[in-house]
Amino acid sequence: MAIQCEFINLIIPIYKIDLVYPGGFKRFKEDNIRLFQGRLWHDNLLFRDGGMNPEDIELLVINWEAMGLKGTKEINGQKQWSDFCIVDSVFGPTFLCDWLIYERENNCVYLKGEPKGRLIGPIY
Repeated sequence: MAIQCEFINLIIPIYKIDLVYPGGFKRFKEDNIRLFQGRLWHDNLLFRDGGMNPEDIELLVINWEAMGLKGTKEINGQKQWSDFCIVDSVFGPTFLCDWLIYERENNCVYLKGEPKGRLIGPIY
């Protein structure tokens, strides 16, 4: 499945959340159930959080890095996303993200190597 993007998006593979969040993604979802009624959504493989400005996203990055996820890495002198990816709805990933496909025409992302499938977006 594909994740609908909206404004500025923080995309994390669910298995990464399982590795760092006490109780895994299931517990994360239980702990944040109210946010899943608006700002947060996911498919079977990817989780999306987001904000409307870079300051909001920076706070999310700080939070996930404090839990143990690595934001960026450098390969051959080029900064790339590592455990999560920031995706701008207009321009796509802000750095190279070798595990994510961004589709501009539908403003969505999906895990590289997996079928796009149907689009998952916000519940309003």
